[in-house]
Amino acid sequence: MNDVDTLTTQAPPGPSRDHVDTMFDRISARYDLANRVMSMGLDIGWRRRLLARLPSSTTPLRVLDVATGTADLAITMAKDPRVGEVVGVDVSAGMLSHGRAKVGSAGLEARVKLLMGDARALDAYRGFDVATISFGIRNVGDTVRGLRSMREALKPGGVLLVLEFSEPQGFLFGPIYRFYRRHLLPVIGGMLSGDRDAYRYLDDTISTFPYGAAFTSLLQEAGCVDVGFEPLTFGAVTLYRGVNP
Repeated sequence: MNDVDTLTTQAPPGPSRDHVDTMFDRISARYDLANRVMSMGLDIGWRRRLLARLPSSTTPLRVLDVATGTADLAITMAKDPRVGEVVGVDVSAGMLSHGRAKVGSAGLEARVKLLMGDARALDAYRGFDVATISFGIRNVGDTVRGLRSMREALKPGGVLLVLEFSEPQGFLFGPIYRFYRRHLLPVIGGMLSGDRDAYRYLDDTISTFPYGAAFTSLLQEAGCVDVGFEPLTFGAVTLYRGVNP
């Protein structure tokens, strides 16, 4: 991961995050299918890269997975022998319902607990070794408040890992990717989920959300230290790291 210096940055304006819970309720039934098709299966590798960044520990890790959705990341982590418990929280009842069914099918009810919860209000969650959020931080209305709430759920020295879409800058891949995301993804996502507006929102939030060094400045503003980032898939996705002092 690249180390960065402190920057002063504000998240740019973007689409409203109001009622994002009901939007995800609407698309929850076919959310997983849409993700696999639109990412061409790359989302599996992105989560595995995050898994590789879990810290070493002599005791089983307690992990808080925020914006857990249908629990893909929570299930992936719970299968890792380093992880003893995963608590997943999300604002969407529909996504959690599908997540609980997947947890049951995987036989992981004893290791994964899914609860309603908002990234900005995690006061009830404390003492975790790791906090994660994958493709969800840009949906939080107050980014720094959400990151700070996640950091405060950690033990001293606990690790915060954020996986999020970003803007690739390559001369060839960047324009191709942006054309796909802006023009094709809403059509494909709309066909698979029945809700094209949800995938227009996806493009709008990605294109206006800070990434790279700009996002690490938000981690620092939220109180994290030892921040860094790692671009994945030519920069289409970025994995961020911060530590609770």
